[in-house]
Amino acid sequence: MDKNYAQYLLSKVIDDYNLIAEDYARTRAFVPEDIRALGEYTKSGDRVLDLGCANGRLFEVVKNKNAIFLGVDVSEKLIGIAKEKYPEAKFQVASGLSLPFSENYFNKIYSISVIHNIPSEELRLRYLKEANRVLKPGGLLILRVWDFWRRKEGVKLFLRYAFLKLIGRSKLDFGDVFLPWKNSRGGIAAQRYFHCFTKKELENLIRKAGFKIKKIWREGKDPRTNIYMVAEKCI
Repeated sequence: MDKNYAQYLLSKVIDDYNLIAEDYARTRAFVPEDIRALGEYTKSGDRVLDLGCANGRLFEVVKNKNAIFLGVDVSEKLIGIAKEKYPEAKFQVASGLSLPFSENYFNKIYSISVIHNIPSEELRLRYLKEANRVLKPGGLLILRVWDFWRRKEGVKLFLRYAFLKLIGRSKLDFGDVFLPWKNSRGGIAAQRYFHCFTKKELENLIRKAGFKIKKIWREGKDPRTNIYMVAEKCI
């Protein structure tokens, strides 16, 4: 992907999530069982980073585990919502591509439905390397991405944008799509950028970033299928 276009998409992602922040937070006011289950990886005394925390709902999962929690997100409005909802937790605006933390700081990093919003393989790798940098040796990255290939809507979008790419009418990479966000009145409020990961692609990228994969699995039914991964920072 052209670097200038990737930077444009990065800015668009921030603008889109600021635009839909209230509606997005409303539709994610609950904590689904799959995210609750991922909380088992947090232990007492852990420093936990919620990387791309959105409205902060992961805090619900770890707040009783005697862990030190910090949530970051690129959307100022989502961070504002998180702070209002969970005043006892710490949240700040920060980019996963350049984290304001020292090396070897966190025991666990959660990345829940974030990396598929990052354009270009180069920037996705940079995101993962930043996570690796701030993790302690032996620390865990707990990650979830949408499994578009098992979602009917995802396959349709992939085919549409692949065709546009083939005829020279799209600057996106193959596997990239724009997914419409519909507002409460049924209109389209934003066209969100997504990358359609395959399981193998995600595995390769994680290893390139210096992680050892401990577990990877698929879960869910259409239209809510996901790929999950637990990866360890190599010592």
